[in-house]
Amino acid sequence: MASERRYYAGPIEARSLDSGMTIAGHASVFDTPYDLYGFREQVARGAFKKSLKEADIAALWNHDPNVVLGRNRAKTLRLSEDELGLHYEVDLPDTQAARDLYTLIERGDVYQSSFAFEIVKEDWKYPKGDERELPLRTIREVRLYDVSPVTYPASTATDVDVARAVRSLAEELDLDPASCDDVPALLALAERNATTPEPEAEPVTDHSEATPEPEQAQPYLLLGI
Repeated sequence: MASERRYYAGPIEARSLDSGMTIAGHASVFDTPYDLYGFREQVARGAFKKSLKEADIAALWNHDPNVVLGRNRAKTLRLSEDELGLHYEVDLPDTQAARDLYTLIERGDVYQSSFAFEIVKEDWKYPKGDERELPLRTIREVRLYDVSPVTYPASTATDVDVARAVRSLAEELDLDPASCDDVPALLALAERNATTPEPEAEPVTDHSEATPEPEQAQPYLLLGI
């Protein structure tokens, strides 16, 4: 069976430690259906359990085998199944590619993850009577090859953290950080606010009352559906 990849959007955390640079995120989210070509798919809890015990798994940048970030056998990559999904943490090497990636994650330019795998066990649920409903494939067990921060996602469910950037921008725009999960929209809103000039106040004369200041429009954020 051919190797497959799945992509997700969400935060990736970048931490600078005394020992170096570390990133962490989720490469897969459990029990969250997403649309593929002609069917829907979800990953069941426990799908990675066997592979995490037995496989030699790498962390790559954009699935490029020429840019290795860490490996579980070297203990520079740590993998686990948590309540959300497949969590990974990588101690980045002291290479130019890794330093560049760390900067991109810290800036919020990269905040998505992916995993490459081969299916070992799966089951299908087919719709009955409703032709508009797509079949659902549930992945029960995989053979995991790598996890990877990526530039483009195919679904909107996982993470590599831009938490500090989100919190900072949200506070600047007087928004609730917990509601700001659409980072590109948040950055666009901040840019619009920065370039929109303040309205000039009406001139005040001795023969009329001062025109009240126009109310400032409250910033808002349209989150992705």
